Amino acid sequence: MTSAQAQTRVGEAVVIQNDVVRVAASTTPINVGDGMLRDETVRTGAESAARFVMADSTNLSLGPSATLKLDRTVFNDEHSYRDVAIRMTTGAFRFVTGHSEKTAYKITTPLATIGVRGTTLDILSQRGSSIVVLQDGAATVCTTTFQCVQLSQPGDTAVITSAGGKISITKTNTPPWTFAANCSAAAGLCAVSQYADASPNITPAVQDGGMLCGR
Repeated sequence: MTSAQAQTRVGEAVVIQNDVVRVAASTTPINVGDGMLRDETVRTGAESAARFVMADSTNLSLGPSATLKLDRTVFNDEHSYRDVAIRMTTGAFRFVTGHSEKTAYKITTPLATIGVRGTTLDILSQRGSSIVVLQDGAATVCTTTFQCVQLSQPGDTAVITSAGGKISITKTNTPPWTFAANCSAAAGLCAVSQYADASPNITPAVQDGGMLCGR
């Protein structure tokens, strides 16, 4: 792997269940131990799931039929980001913040922008709706038309809907959905790992397509 390629490695796959691919000009299967790369799109198939640990120990879990894009990753140092933008296009996700400053994270769905403050979030993005459930910490959820709600207690939920060209947001403390329903899909899907534990052999960099043993 060249040094340029190594620099674009921003995370690692730690749980892969069934059909998980990176989407570029063609789709490429992702295996446990493969790197997560800057500016790439990851997609899970039906009855599939994945968990990635980013270099700052952010954990990203994806349920079935989910699509996630790393829009932007700017490193602050080797183990934290100055700026990281994650687009959750469709499907179910769990997001657990890592060591970066909380202002560095920007999470978006087609209907909402989510600002985090030391957080575990469950996010469901579907056609015409997004659900954001706070499991720990705090978050601000805003629609694309700048209506915002604050989530500060576990269970606080923002429900964003789009109908007839109008986007609305409501807040409840009775979540209509959580990511927990996906946790039995794959062993370790809802666990949380530190990047150092996920990548004992980060130097030298893992060859593309290679797998780390001893997991």
